Amino acid sequence: MTRAPLLSVCIPNFNGLDMIDACIASVRAQTTSAEVEIIVHDDASTDGSAAHIRACHPDVRLIESSENVGFCIANNRMAAAAQGRYLLLLNNDATLLPDALATLLAGAERQARPAILSLPQYDADKGELLDIGARLDPFLNPVPNRTPGAEIGMVAGACLWIDKALWDELGGFPEWFGSIGEDLYLCCRARLAGHPVRALGVSGYHHRVGQSFGGGKIADGRLRSTFRRRSLSERNKSFVMVICYPAPFMQMMLPLHLALLLLEGLALSLLKWDWRYLREIYLPVFGALVRNCKEWGAVRRGAQQDRRLASADFYAVFDWVPYKFRMVVRHGLPRVN
Repeated sequence: MTRAPLLSVCIPNFNGLDMIDACIASVRAQTTSAEVEIIVHDDASTDGSAAHIRACHPDVRLIESSENVGFCIANNRMAAAAQGRYLLLLNNDATLLPDALATLLAGAERQARPAILSLPQYDADKGELLDIGARLDPFLNPVPNRTPGAEIGMVAGACLWIDKALWDELGGFPEWFGSIGEDLYLCCRARLAGHPVRALGVSGYHHRVGQSFGGGKIADGRLRSTFRRRSLSERNKSFVMVICYPAPFMQMMLPLHLALLLLEGLALSLLKWDWRYLREIYLPVFGALVRNCKEWGAVRRGAQQDRRLASADFYAVFDWVPYKFRMVVRHGLPRVN
């Protein structure tokens, strides 16, 4: 008789034909003796991914979407179908080191409360350590942490471990986020409710950063990104701020955040003489906050009602020098395509 899985590895896939085999193989190569199920949500790929998975990985539970629904809905569907006590959300452009699941399972069983966990993240091409989780700046930009055991604010959704009971308690990802920033939301929401968010300092995973949306990484000494990535990032960070920041800090930070976004958009548009910066990245944030006010308002009420963490403890993982400022000083203005 087949044992029920202890762990469900959930892999969202869109046009990842050249990556999915390595991702699945890294899960199969794990040293843990725990029962593991692999679930893949194919998001209406056009490269033959779904047919390939059916043919080459018959043991994988494949959820095929007839339309492209985005990262949040894909993960929510897999989590709803998962049978394991624990979930590992794993990007299709990530591969696990062989002891990753055993390390995460041991770490989860040491926690006094259900927790969100991750591992050191390494660049898939160069093998360099990218982060061991991230701290946050006041505007919710992730600040990479490279110190084992340091207190952090979030872990990347490319490899995010969570108790299924905690996932259900938090309600998963807001589906109106679409993609980008959902990991920031989930970690902030969990911390508000008093649940640990930790990156363990051993084992790890390799990640092709920026593969899904382009950019989002340093190349040739410059930060590279895309209009789409930047637009989704600025919008969804704003959603996280209005949902998770405790009052009265939210009432103080939100106007400052929006004013600085407007100034940033104007400055980039003038410096690069390209008004797409303002039109496609920054101005849409204002419209999204208005259009989705009912959605984020309802989620904020629930998040603040469930808050068990004092404001001072919530902000203990913040670095107060804006990370964008540090990046501009170090790398210059980003290249956005």
